[in-house]
Amino acid sequence: MGIISTDIKQKTIQKEVSLKGVGLHTGKDVTLTFKPAPENAGFAFKRIDLEGSPVIEADANYVTNTQRGTCLEKNGVTIQTCEHVLAALVGLDIDNAIIELNDTEPPIMDGSAKFFVEALEKAGIETQEACREEYEVTDVISYTDEESGSEILVMPAKEYQVTTMVDFGTKVLGTQNATLNHMSDFKTNISDSRTFSFLHELESLLENGLIKGGDLNNAIVYVDKELSPSTMEKLKVAFKKDSIAVKPNGILDNLTLHYPNEAARHKLLDVIGDLALIGTRIRGKVIANKPGHFVNTQFAKKMSKLIKNERRNNVPKIDLNQPPVMDVNQIMDMLPHRQPFLLLDKVFELSDNHVIGLKNVTMNEEFFKGHFPGAPVMPGVLIVEAMAQTGGILVLSTVPDPENYLTFFMKMDNVKFKQKVVPGDTLIFKCSLISPIRRGICHMQGYAYTNGKLCAEAELMAQITKVK
Repeated sequence: MGIISTDIKQKTIQKEVSLKGVGLHTGKDVTLTFKPAPENAGFAFKRIDLEGSPVIEADANYVTNTQRGTCLEKNGVTIQTCEHVLAALVGLDIDNAIIELNDTEPPIMDGSAKFFVEALEKAGIETQEACREEYEVTDVISYTDEESGSEILVMPAKEYQVTTMVDFGTKVLGTQNATLNHMSDFKTNISDSRTFSFLHELESLLENGLIKGGDLNNAIVYVDKELSPSTMEKLKVAFKKDSIAVKPNGILDNLTLHYPNEAARHKLLDVIGDLALIGTRIRGKVIANKPGHFVNTQFAKKMSKLIKNERRNNVPKIDLNQPPVMDVNQIMDMLPHRQPFLLLDKVFELSDNHVIGLKNVTMNEEFFKGHFPGAPVMPGVLIVEAMAQTGGILVLSTVPDPENYLTFFMKMDNVKFKQKVVPGDTLIFKCSLISPIRRGICHMQGYAYTNGKLCAEAELMAQITKVK
């Protein structure tokens, strides 16, 4: 298994588009606006009703509650029931988007992803320059919730596929399955599958005032118990209906099923939305047995951690016998650094969004005279400096006259050192853009490896400035 760079270009939307509706659990009127986002930005929610318009990235590590949908929280700011919106974005093969909200919860619409899909198509889909990364599954990865018996796993496949198997142990719903073999079929086969609830759950939610925005147009209600006169009256009041009855197929009236297995299809929709929180596309087949938001998001957290570790420990494979893209003389033509502060010997890969470089560490380095006598160790700050010089090649390659520019550090974040570097070691650096280079400002993730292991990592921000 591993992270692969595909030839598929990333996508966003062409222009912003808004929808209005009611939050299922809050009952409040809410406006949701989809906006274009830059390459490698992913999905992020923006609360424009709060001071500073805080942003919550669609990240599994921000999941705090899954009782009535998937809820995210960052720095005390929350987003409720985000899964249908995220499913629509993934289902339309979109990589980057900002989702603005003026409340905690997206509008429930009809309980499916259909209206979000329609809005996104209305905005238009735009292809970006950067290529998409995917996580290619080569071994089975699974997560089981022992308490509920729910299980979700992913196995090798040529594309992202999802199968859900639903069994609630009730006669009215029975056992249902649904499969999506091609994400391109999401709009037609999955997006209009609506959320559902059982009567006994609905009664509890109504009594506790937790489903204020619900009505019979946005949730399928399976009647799994006798409908008492008192419950009938409560439902009439809650749903503002003069009469309510149970259809022969065991669901409340005012709704006609789109598919006999609509419940399983909606669970599949939820799985796609929840797994969007991994933050990286999966190339593999997901099989979810009795899925729910808890098991979905726990699996997303597991996958996110696994991918992050693999990304960090994914030592670049370079052939030292092949001529480099740039040797030290070509590097000096681009970088202003000189001995003893030139800390990069060769560049082996250089693209629009990443660079891989190398430094051979020898006992002749000036810094070993004092760091430390009798126990030479390369200073961590110089490992980061060498990493930054590698990134400098990336940003300077965007201008026609790099010899007329200097590169200055603006910020370093999340700097970590894992292994010491000593004379005789070969350092390999990889820097990749976190966001597109704008106005000469480069924000990148850098990794340094030696002896087949990660030895340092950092988020770096630098700016190039013209001096001549």
